[in-house]
Amino acid sequence: MRLQENGPGGGEGAAAAPQVVSDDEGPAEPASIASARYYRPELDVLRFIAFMFVFITHRNDLAPIDPAAHPWFHALTLTGVYGVPVFFLLSAFLITELLERERELTGGINARAFYVRRILRIWPLYFLVFFGLVFLNQVLPGAGANSPAKWLSFMLFSGNWYITFKGWIEYPVNPMWSLSVEEQFYIAIPFLAMLGRRTLIGVNLAVLAVAYGVIVHYARGFTPTAWFSGQWTNSFVQFQFFAGGMLLALLLRGWRPNWPIVVRIALFACAVGLWLVAYTVFGIKADNPQSTVLESLAGWPLVLGGAALMLVSLLGTPRRFLPAPLIYLGRISYGLYLTHIFFFWLVYDKFRPWLTQVTESAGIAGWRDNIGQLIAFVATVCLASLLYRFYETPFLRLKRRFTLVPSRD
Repeated sequence: MRLQENGPGGGEGAAAAPQVVSDDEGPAEPASIASARYYRPELDVLRFIAFMFVFITHRNDLAPIDPAAHPWFHALTLTGVYGVPVFFLLSAFLITELLERERELTGGINARAFYVRRILRIWPLYFLVFFGLVFLNQVLPGAGANSPAKWLSFMLFSGNWYITFKGWIEYPVNPMWSLSVEEQFYIAIPFLAMLGRRTLIGVNLAVLAVAYGVIVHYARGFTPTAWFSGQWTNSFVQFQFFAGGMLLALLLRGWRPNWPIVVRIALFACAVGLWLVAYTVFGIKADNPQSTVLESLAGWPLVLGGAALMLVSLLGTPRRFLPAPLIYLGRISYGLYLTHIFFFWLVYDKFRPWLTQVTESAGIAGWRDNIGQLIAFVATVCLASLLYRFYETPFLRLKRRFTLVPSRD
């Protein structure tokens, strides 16, 4: 299904007979498509940074850092949950940028190709990990979802709503709620992208208004259960970050700042500072919010602004400042995100007695939890690398057949 935009652009795009060129990354492609290629390695680095924020938060879930001994580090680990909004904002930013380029190149947006690309990118690894955990749950209780209702909700990408109204489920499965929110966003975006810029900006401002209306509803005391807020996993709350990413792409219009590296570092530090203020001053605490209406209206924009500032601070960073290992880790961040919490669960829950014994025998008992974190990180990177190389890559190659504006994603 191709959605054509009214106006001369569609006819010009369709009539063009571009030359064919090739590069080192794949088969020959039309010159106009090659010129529309959009890949920013610094955004791969941002993906990895976002993952690391989430990673340190989940470490703190199972091996808490002493808030009395390390108050600021403890606060920083808990603000790591805001790495999820970074993923959301970055996803919306990139997809909007790519769809805008596709529309300029072809005069329309191929919605069918968009959905196929997203399915090939998201579904294979998502279902492998989800049902792999379900299988492991038979031999390691607690590893995966243990009821048909949970299976169905996550199969239909409504797992976040299950958690919103029922509470957290088996620990290794919990992070997958965010994929449900992303898939819900993907349903609408190719059609939204066909709107004019002004209309699309207005739609996203309306989405922001709805998000903050829901946030106010929660701040006034709404909770689906007596012991769980559900605010953090509510799609309407999280849609503010997709709206923010789309607005950022529309307003920047392909512009990339040419700032000195010192300025970029300062801006990134300011972004982290905004998050710390949101958490410590205004009580924006993920699934345990402690904010009044005014505090919510002040704190959530800081989370959104921090995520946007992180992206802008990295956008346009020269390649010489981007370590190749970080780019690679960003490229496999999807696998890192889906699997890291399983290894945390193994290390800090199932293997804790063994880890305690080994560290005490070595005379480094005080380093037990840090060593456990290192073990979990190394295991996660190894598994994610293998999954990317031998499982994800064939689907990504197939995805290229439906790609009109090439990227690394």
